[in-house]
Amino acid sequence: MFENLSKKLEEAFAKLRKRGKLSEADVKAGLKEVKMALLEADVNFRVVKDFIKKVEEKATGQEILKSLTPGQQVIKVVNEELIGLLGEKNEKLSLEKSKGISVIMLLGLQGCGKTTTAVKLASLLKKNGHNPCLVSADIYRPAAIEQLKTLAEKNGLYVHPSSTSEKPKDIARRAYEYSIENNYDILIIDTAGRLHIDTALMDELKEIAESVPISEKILVGDSMTGQDAVNVAKEFDLQIGITGIILTKMDGDARGGAALSMRAITGKPIKFIATGEKVDAIEPFYPDRVASRILGMGDVLTLIEKAQDAIDAEKAAELEKKIREESFTLDDFREQLIQIKNMGPLEEIINMIPGIGNFKKMGNLQVSDKELKKIEAIINSMTKKERLNHSIINGSRRKRIAKGSGTSLQDVNRLLKQFAQMKKMLKSFSSGKSGKRMMRFPF
Repeated sequence: MFENLSKKLEEAFAKLRKRGKLSEADVKAGLKEVKMALLEADVNFRVVKDFIKKVEEKATGQEILKSLTPGQQVIKVVNEELIGLLGEKNEKLSLEKSKGISVIMLLGLQGCGKTTTAVKLASLLKKNGHNPCLVSADIYRPAAIEQLKTLAEKNGLYVHPSSTSEKPKDIARRAYEYSIENNYDILIIDTAGRLHIDTALMDELKEIAESVPISEKILVGDSMTGQDAVNVAKEFDLQIGITGIILTKMDGDARGGAALSMRAITGKPIKFIATGEKVDAIEPFYPDRVASRILGMGDVLTLIEKAQDAIDAEKAAELEKKIREESFTLDDFREQLIQIKNMGPLEEIINMIPGIGNFKKMGNLQVSDKELKKIEAIINSMTKKERLNHSIINGSRRKRIAKGSGTSLQDVNRLLKQFAQMKKMLKSFSSGKSGKRMMRFPF
């Protein structure tokens, strides 16, 4: 999402770092490039103007200009202001209970991803110990009710039945009463959207909000729509009074300006971001972590959290034992690939490693989910005996494996060579010689 913006900002900062001392003119020239990078990323021009003004006031102070590392100090100011722009801290859901239940109403235009977001949010809440109930109050979009039911059932979530013959406010009220009677502690209402904001849509949302006590009115915003997403957020907030935002499609190739503008324009916090199509592809929005990603500094905390969720502790302990005993096989390697894939898109995971941008820029690091799939296909085309002892894979076996996996002989040879090198490296680690050797690796 922020790759182009990160690249442009890094170029601007690189010029500042190269200079020993900085004058006010140097800082202003650097910030001019930052300003252009933000505008090109589709950040609202008023937001950019205020942001640059605040940074310039702090970055041109004598304390910074006379410091030993003025370039780094300017970047520090940009980082601090970026965090402030995004909201300072993570804002949790306000789950105020009425009669033992909290009600979350999801709002947004048609196509923004409300229905899938409803299921993602319910799944996340269930994982955190809640007992959520879902209901669709979208009586207009073909198959909207059925879509929610299908997605929810696949993920073990309950959807209260609704019908296109009912009024949305009646659907919400009935689901609310049912949830109370059946000990659900959260009700998530998936509302209808339109292609554009109109009076009928707003009136319907107001009626739903009046029919049940709402704890959160969450706007689901499509981050791919750029400046228009900001206008939509402003209008929904003006008419309905949103309490927070969930940004969807953050894994797309849009310029990312919506994420940087919506909070500043509405004053309402971004609470979650959706980063993919899978039901677990939703995460709390941490301004400091997102700012760190934008500035190419990585995001270690989110990386750790994803690893903890995706990696089985028992299997990790078993793997460690195998490494110590030098019995690590291609079967074990395949298992590790599967766990890495469970953490999310590989490009996204790689970008969370601090300093990784420099290696990518130099062409020293080229990774993709496609490569992981290719490796997995090659290992899957091997026999059990071959996976347990790769040294028996001779020329004829390699040809068979390449044909069976739909890859080339060169791909198979490369994998086996890399696996042999990995085993050698792991052997040196387990024998306690890793101290000096690890210094050779970039991360």
